[in-house]
Amino acid sequence: MNLKLRFALLFTFFVAVILISSTVTIYILNYNYRESEYFERVKVEGLEFRNTLSHISNPNKAASELLTQILHNSTLYDERIVIADTSGKIIYKIPDTLHFSVSPAILQKIKTEKEYRWYSSNLYQHVGTYLREENQIVIAAGLDEPGFGKIYKLKIILGAVLIGGLLLTAFISFFFVREAFLPLTNLSMQMKSTTLQNLTRRIAVKETKDEINEIASNFNAMLERLDRAYGFQKSFVYHASHELRTPLATMLSQTESALGKEMKEPEYKKLLHSLKEEQQELIELTNSLLLISQYEEMAFAQEWPELRIDEIIYATVSHAKRTFPDLKVTIGFNPLPENDNDLTIQGNESLLKSAFFNLLKNAYLYSTDQKVKINIKPNGKNILIQMENGGPQPNPEELEKIMVPFYRGNNALKSKGFGLGLSIIHRIITIHKGRIAYTALSGSINRFTVTLFNLVPGSENTGA
Repeated sequence: MNLKLRFALLFTFFVAVILISSTVTIYILNYNYRESEYFERVKVEGLEFRNTLSHISNPNKAASELLTQILHNSTLYDERIVIADTSGKIIYKIPDTLHFSVSPAILQKIKTEKEYRWYSSNLYQHVGTYLREENQIVIAAGLDEPGFGKIYKLKIILGAVLIGGLLLTAFISFFFVREAFLPLTNLSMQMKSTTLQNLTRRIAVKETKDEINEIASNFNAMLERLDRAYGFQKSFVYHASHELRTPLATMLSQTESALGKEMKEPEYKKLLHSLKEEQQELIELTNSLLLISQYEEMAFAQEWPELRIDEIIYATVSHAKRTFPDLKVTIGFNPLPENDNDLTIQGNESLLKSAFFNLLKNAYLYSTDQKVKINIKPNGKNILIQMENGGPQPNPEELEKIMVPFYRGNNALKSKGFGLGLSIIHRIITIHKGRIAYTALSGSINRFTVTLFNLVPGSENTGA
């Protein structure tokens, strides 16, 4: 059973419950009202007949005819009245031909309750009233034939209204559900037709703010993200293939050249040294590509240990100085941390060291004096690490692309590299729910600012 049919049946069911409850309630209320109203009329007719009879001292034939005339003028259908003593002996009855008997149990209930009402097997409604002062019992009865006729007609009307209401509800519910699910149907068709070749297609979103339009907007946003990711993937594969092809072609050319001529030992060593450099570049490029592909999986780490960011930076600087002996680094704090928590984060130590090492490497390679200044700014809520170096700055139009893999600005064209360093750094910082930003300062100063949130449980200010 599909969702539309299920909603339509569910809607029809709830409306059916409401309609049935309403019709049954109306019928019961009308039936009870008719019953109580007719019992009251029977009681009044019996007491009026008893009062009229009490004013006649000797109920002779004329009096009997008068009482019969009163009975004929009654509004009750087939009215029957009996006046008896407490033992059940009939004192007077009307009509005279009435054959009437009351069980001792009913007589006892009338005397006990002062008034007792009941139905006979032929649907006659009886009211027995006990008159204590006169020591008499008045029993009146009548058949509410017009009332039962009205109840029967009401039953037919309510049944017709119920059936008509259910049919109309079923029709309206199926029409309404079809219209309500139309955007979802369009969304389903769009999902079926969405492929890598038509990721630019979007679902029309109305101006009304409802859940369906929200789903359509979210689906369009998802397609936008997929389109960007697919574009990034294509660009990544293209640039990776290009970067891999260049050193491989160089190595092949050098090998073919060496095989085609006789070479002396110094020439062979020179060739092997050149091939070694190309191989090291290939290894570095392959490792970078492998890291980029694995970082997304690392983002799902649930329980990273607590780390001191200053210790990570000092260890990274020490490693960078061993790699680049002429690197000069100064580290400062602004302001000075008040306690250990101000410099404590949760993260992956090896990833963060890789990120800061790549930042130091870039600052060293693209600086004019091999000097790097690091400023650590803890403020309780987060930690800012600013890394500055003097050197050529990228053009303003290049700033949006500096984090894109394989992109290299004009200021980096004279140096070897693949354009993957900042992309790797950006992914590592993003995994740690942080941010990295570049600022071109006056005096040809390049500043990269890494913001890491203090994620230690129980700290005063945590951010995410």
